Amino acid sequence: MIELNDHVHEECGVFGIWGGCDTDDVSQTIYQGLLALQHRGQESAGIVVCDTKGPIGNICSHKDMGLVSEVFHQDIIEKLHGNIGIGHVRYSTAGASCVANAQPIVLNYLKGTLALAHNGNITNADELRLELQMEGAVFNGSSDSETIAYRIAKERVSLDSIEEAVYSTAQKIKGGYALLVLSPRKLVAVRDPLGIKPLCLGKLGDSYIVASESCAIDSVGGEFIRDIEPGEILTITEAGIHIDYHLKTEKRAHCIFEYIYFSRLDSKLDGINVYDARIEGGRALARRYPVEADVVTGVPDSGLVAAVGYAKETGIPFEIAFHKNSYVGRTFIKPTQKERTSAVRAKLNVLESVVKDKRVVLIDDSIVRGTTIANLIHMLRKSGAKEVHVRISSPPFLYPCYYGTDVPDNSQLIANNMSMEEICKSIGADSLGYMDISDFTCMTGDLPICKACFDNNYPVQ
Repeated sequence: MIELNDHVHEECGVFGIWGGCDTDDVSQTIYQGLLALQHRGQESAGIVVCDTKGPIGNICSHKDMGLVSEVFHQDIIEKLHGNIGIGHVRYSTAGASCVANAQPIVLNYLKGTLALAHNGNITNADELRLELQMEGAVFNGSSDSETIAYRIAKERVSLDSIEEAVYSTAQKIKGGYALLVLSPRKLVAVRDPLGIKPLCLGKLGDSYIVASESCAIDSVGGEFIRDIEPGEILTITEAGIHIDYHLKTEKRAHCIFEYIYFSRLDSKLDGINVYDARIEGGRALARRYPVEADVVTGVPDSGLVAAVGYAKETGIPFEIAFHKNSYVGRTFIKPTQKERTSAVRAKLNVLESVVKDKRVVLIDDSIVRGTTIANLIHMLRKSGAKEVHVRISSPPFLYPCYYGTDVPDNSQLIANNMSMEEICKSIGADSLGYMDISDFTCMTGDLPICKACFDNNYPVQ
């Protein structure tokens, strides 16, 4: 299913904690951390915990389809006893949307038990999966994550430790990923060598936290320590933290869409504040595509901050022009245009007094297929807007993403099939302007970024 909003989506978020021997239960902390990462995935959620003071292999888990608050209730959390654990929220980009693909994945194998939570996509997953199947592996789902888990288990049989098995597996997988691997005595975190997917380290009292974003560490009252470096393998045990940099390379390629849309506004990724990056993106968009207008507004919630930046740069007043109904829940695109339009209106309604008889600049983070933005422009005009000028705080999507973002194939990308003038006419705008690739430096400075969905320059082949 494709979500109502015509935007790209991140695959998932991960959260792990090593509570140490003085901590009884970490499940409540993981639950709170996953709530903070809910924006990264709304299809399924799961938690796995282990008590390092108990018998080897004493792992407890629960996962299901739905939001974090739907999957976990207090009675479930109270049954998840352990002092180390990992959690996961998922939005599927590889593998079907079903319980079998929900994470964390728990795997019993010859030498014990492991659990894995994964964010990203593996470009050579089919090849690795076939090798494992030829050796007798039987898969329950169809995700890249299960393939990685089976590979780690296979390597562990012939190696002395779980961290060695993770390193050996990481040498064989290609793509963008952030992994958390839980064994009965250890928590292992690994970030892909290019840093495509984010991962950071924090502390809560004597406990260590690893999460997709710093906002999750903040949400549980923890202290952000640093970003886990690209290619870093970090192992937490009773003895402390051990760091392995054998996967590190000089090349970096951080996903630009973390700064445009994916990450929460209050997160800081690889030294860059997400909110500040989006403000600067809006400013750059205003410099490149100025227009005479009366009001600047953004599509909730994806375009609001860039709209503030656009307004700051131009001096045109910023206004909230849409009321968002936060209680509708997850609405999915229906098969007919009439049903799609009704679904948009169920979530958003125009504040007529803001736009009536006004020239409006409408900001959003992206246009994928063009359906949602066209509906919003129609709603603005129906409420009395004289002109609607659309500005997009990313370049046109021209190519699919293979690293864990659901940018679809070329045939579904409106910018791949129409010129800018044709798109403008198709969505019913008076004018249209996209951010230029060269303006990314305004957002991220000299941080090396992956922008393959815009320029066809894929960092991992």
